[in-house]
Amino acid sequence: MTAEIELRRARVRYGPLEALHGVDLAAAHPGATVLLGRNGAGRTTVLRALAGAVGLSEGQVLWRGRDVTRVPAHERAAHGIRFVPDRQAVFGSLTVRQNLELAARHEDFTAAFDAYPELRPLLGRRAATLSGGEQRMLALSGALLAHPRVLLLDEPAQGMSPTVAARTYELLGALDATVITAEQRLPPTLRAPAARTVLVHELRRGSVTFSGEATEWSTAQRP
Repeated sequence: MTAEIELRRARVRYGPLEALHGVDLAAAHPGATVLLGRNGAGRTTVLRALAGAVGLSEGQVLWRGRDVTRVPAHERAAHGIRFVPDRQAVFGSLTVRQNLELAARHEDFTAAFDAYPELRPLLGRRAATLSGGEQRMLALSGALLAHPRVLLLDEPAQGMSPTVAARTYELLGALDATVITAEQRLPPTLRAPAARTVLVHELRRGSVTFSGEATEWSTAQRP
């Protein structure tokens, strides 16, 4: 596998506490990579480190073989690394249309409506008035409209109905991008996609305890 983006011996500290303990992991392009673990395992910190939202105390972030450890988050975003956090991922004071306009090129919302037609009748609504699932749809739509090379997602289907969640993972699994998503459980749609390998990195207490294909992880979980 040729890595698109990776962490090497990455350590992250929040004050006196170390959240990542020398983490090594990689993701390929195109394809989906799932970061599995419970709350506090380090999944979100991995995403933030890749995005540049938190600095490393030791180690490296490599993107397409280039060391971007000291490249700030806004520069990474400008060059195609898009991070969608689990909270405050939309501008609540703006309407749905205005949120999409910030991400879309030439105000073309086609990709957003193809993915989530539920957003079309909500264009005039302020994002803060949307349900949790609707806000996730809006945040993901904005990310899709930006045409990222790397898409970092923290529990993307949170608050969505099972039907919309399944559609979301099918969409993410087919994107021509490196998609890295943090999850507590491996989404069924990503267990065995038709054409692509899905990678899994399981984290516990800031360390990687498993790295491999989703099919290998699923087999390892069987009694």
